Amino acid sequence: MPYLFISAAHKSSGKTTLSIGLCAALHARGLRVQPYKKGPDYIDPLWLAAAAGRGCENLDFFTTPSDEMLASFQRKQTAADIGLIEGNKGLYDGLDLDGSNSNAALAKMIDAPVVLVLCTKGMTRGIAPLILGYQAFEPGIRLAGVILNRVGGSRHEAKLRRVIEHYTDVKVVGAVANSPDLEIVERHLGLMPSNESAAASDTIARIRDVVETQVDLDSLLDIAATAPDLGRPAQNTPPPRFSVTRPVSIGIAQDDAFGFYYQSDLDVFRRCGAELIPFSPLRDRRLPDVDGLFIGGGFPETRIEGLSANSAMRSEIRRYVEADYPVYAECGGLMYLTRSIRWKDKYGDMVGVIPADTVVEEKPQGRGYVRLRETPDFPWPAVDGNATGEICAHEFHYSRITPLEIPTHWAYRVERGTGVDGRNDGIRYRNLLASYTHMRNVGDNRWVERFVKFVADSVEKRSVGNDRMA
Repeated sequence: MPYLFISAAHKSSGKTTLSIGLCAALHARGLRVQPYKKGPDYIDPLWLAAAAGRGCENLDFFTTPSDEMLASFQRKQTAADIGLIEGNKGLYDGLDLDGSNSNAALAKMIDAPVVLVLCTKGMTRGIAPLILGYQAFEPGIRLAGVILNRVGGSRHEAKLRRVIEHYTDVKVVGAVANSPDLEIVERHLGLMPSNESAAASDTIARIRDVVETQVDLDSLLDIAATAPDLGRPAQNTPPPRFSVTRPVSIGIAQDDAFGFYYQSDLDVFRRCGAELIPFSPLRDRRLPDVDGLFIGGGFPETRIEGLSANSAMRSEIRRYVEADYPVYAECGGLMYLTRSIRWKDKYGDMVGVIPADTVVEEKPQGRGYVRLRETPDFPWPAVDGNATGEICAHEFHYSRITPLEIPTHWAYRVERGTGVDGRNDGIRYRNLLASYTHMRNVGDNRWVERFVKFVADSVEKRSVGNDRMA
């Protein structure tokens, strides 16, 4: 069960780009590479999945119980030749003072050897105390190697290597020079998503070529081989609490504008017996023949013209909602369902079932982890009689919607975070639920299973109604 943890001293050290290159380089060797991303994130996992050729799993202490996270890791690793976990921010960064949800805590939980990506711009001898401090700060961390990034040239690299070899026992497994080949276009939420970039495969190949020549992949594989065998989880794949008795189909928005979905959630849809049918709000003129819709997050503001121009699809979705079909929308999906989106000098009409307009600002309007409580207006039924109590999830949006012009039924009260108005999230209209919060089907928040049940119940009601009419 070889695996390793790629971390850094601080964010913006280049670890995501190098992790993409490592996944691609190892995949090119014919290895089954299982990527993981620590924390709540959609964009980095899209790139890591594209580079590795398999879905990326998120590992997040805030949303996921530790035992469930460990079992998920074990299951994924049994089908892989090597696992690569990319941390978020710095190795010791996290919410709590004691570091209980830090990257280091995750590395310790799975006893992963850590490879630190260090931005060396402007550094020489000072790199030694940095490495020594990271080694000594917290017991139980196995700092097995470093990759020197943004190296200024051969002389700079030679100095850094001499310093590290003289003062530390940490192995240098790579020295990556400054290069335009390692650049990925950035946006206000981080890297441009790979689903938006037509040249994503070329970008990944370019990064892979740099990594293959400037990182010692054999040494990295040796480091990964020191990871312990964590064994298999008690259940290979735990059964969902709900599965349909007859097939249901759910349309899922997937194109340049919408693509923020957790792979593990999509897997649960299928295990519940729901068929996911992709459609494009940008390019398709008609909705597929489905029993429900899921419009996830993304960047609809970057595709205002295309979304607005596709009036046929906007009308289709508006009629679908008004006909009481089940629809769930998150963040970008919420924005799309309002009357319009305005971003800088761009403006376009949207679906219009939510009587408000979306304005995209220069600074984040809601960012980070959230805690929510369901209200009596929450539409989806409990599964096995167990309703969700406190919901731990996350949000990250530069937009706000204003003004809501009708009395709104709210599905959630916000206890931590922003939501729509600082106090509430989850707009309920007919059988639509639309919120800024991004959910994960983990712990007690089995939202996928509840939504599938809601869709199945809707199908059953329509069937009974049709029988009566007949």
